[in-house]
Amino acid sequence: MEEIIGEDNIDDKNNDGGKDFDEYEKICYLCHRPESKAGKMIELPQNICICADCLQKTFDTMNSNSNLDDLMKFGGMGIPGIHFMNMSDFGDMSERQKIKKKKKGEKKAAPIDLKKVPAPHQIKAMLDEYVIGQEYAKKVISVAVYNHYKRVATDTMESIEIQKSNMLMIGPTGSGKTYLVQTLARLLDVPLAITDATSLTEAGYIGDDIESVVSKLLAAADNDVEKAERGIIFIDEIDKIAKKKETRNRDVSGESVQQGLLRILEGSDVEVPVGANSKNAMVPLTTVNTRNILFICGGAFPDLDNIIKERLNKQSSIGFKADLKDKYDNDPALLEKVTLEDLREFGMIPEFLGRLPVVFTLRKLTEEMLVRILKEPKNAILKQYGKLLELDEVDLQFEEGAYEAIAKKALEKDTGARALRSIIEEFMLDIMYETPKDKNIGRVIITKEYVEKKGGPIIEPRGVPMIEAL
Repeated sequence: MEEIIGEDNIDDKNNDGGKDFDEYEKICYLCHRPESKAGKMIELPQNICICADCLQKTFDTMNSNSNLDDLMKFGGMGIPGIHFMNMSDFGDMSERQKIKKKKKGEKKAAPIDLKKVPAPHQIKAMLDEYVIGQEYAKKVISVAVYNHYKRVATDTMESIEIQKSNMLMIGPTGSGKTYLVQTLARLLDVPLAITDATSLTEAGYIGDDIESVVSKLLAAADNDVEKAERGIIFIDEIDKIAKKKETRNRDVSGESVQQGLLRILEGSDVEVPVGANSKNAMVPLTTVNTRNILFICGGAFPDLDNIIKERLNKQSSIGFKADLKDKYDNDPALLEKVTLEDLREFGMIPEFLGRLPVVFTLRKLTEEMLVRILKEPKNAILKQYGKLLELDEVDLQFEEGAYEAIAKKALEKDTGARALRSIIEEFMLDIMYETPKDKNIGRVIITKEYVEKKGGPIIEPRGVPMIEAL
């Protein structure tokens, strides 16, 4: 019995590092259907598999053109209409195009244990360690993810079916939309895919098919369909698929993409290309049900504030109680007054907005928030530079005025937290270049004057006590 088991194990392994590929479905080389749909496969050399249907069609075609004279007319080059494969031209299928299969007799595992689901305040506490400010946004996402876990865990309910709450996140550039979701991906043990709406186009045009957003989630779940069906998808730059105004060309990347996303957001069976962004004859397909997938859409929505101001100014424009035209020009909470009508005016179709019931906004970063971003997060950029210089046995410190100078420069660039990196890279360049030259440097103190290019940093030799430097 032991010898038989050993032989089976050898047969199940191919030459690629001895990995057991029995956990993946075989895919027909000709029709690209997985084994679960096409049935048992016939294995050929070079790890090529063909289903019984394709093999029968090949034999039928050859039998109908089996006249030897016809074959010789073409100098032995082959029969018209038939393409003979050279098995040595094909290697193993790419790892990212293999679909995991369920073993015989394996029961559908309970996806999530409710006892291990983190509560909303626990999720928010984890986000607080990395994301500064945006308290309302963190609270909304924490509750949504918590409810998503519970919804998936109680998938088979007797009488009440919990609907998923897809979200639309609106905020100016650099306010932390993508970073918030990226941090969530690191903290939670759930498949999460971050994709971009700018490359999406209508089927048949150059660009990514709409199903590619689900394909990326499948890749994040290691091609495990069941695992992907309980994941989260974040579609960034969603404002780029707004309905185009005053255009004579076909809107292949605007309203048509919104129409295509409707059934995916709502929940349906989607034919997804495995390991590719678009469907074609050389890519295997699998079916993913999106009913339990939570969608979070985010975008900066430029000029949306002008639409909101125009609506608010129409409310009272004549008489003694009339509002001034510039009343809302410097309102930091203007985006929080957004309505679905404003988003429709921007170019989002009502059917699309109806499938994103939770709409919330992120505030523009202030100088105080930017200073906190420099100091407080676990992976703050200044802490990263401090660690790099620590490897050279150099202590990096900042004066309080330096933090404020960096924040003021970032506000002038008007690109949010993204501006911090470019500013710090600029004044840290010479320090990172010169410090390894001199082994006597023990401490570098960044001053406000150095950030403002009115002076230089304070350089102290090794052995100076920490108290003297502060």
